[in-house]
Amino acid sequence: MAKKSQSAPPAATARERISANLSRMRKARGLSQEQLAELAEFHRTYVSQLERCVTNISIDGLERLAEALEVDVIDLLKK
Repeated sequence: MAKKSQSAPPAATARERISANLSRMRKARGLSQEQLAELAEFHRTYVSQLERCVTNISIDGLERLAEALEVDVIDLLKK
């Protein structure tokens, strides 16, 4: 019987990469979702929605999060 070839896992979407990086960076800084939202001047539930891939974020919003986390915007998009 021939082996099934394993295909590579699908590439993460930009939204999924932002979600994973946002959560990882927030936790590494010891911030709650609410604290990060306050630093970035978002509603307290918005960070949760982003981390769960429920909503999209604008470039301006991404920049506000990056500034709050003290990282470059590109860091939120890295694989």
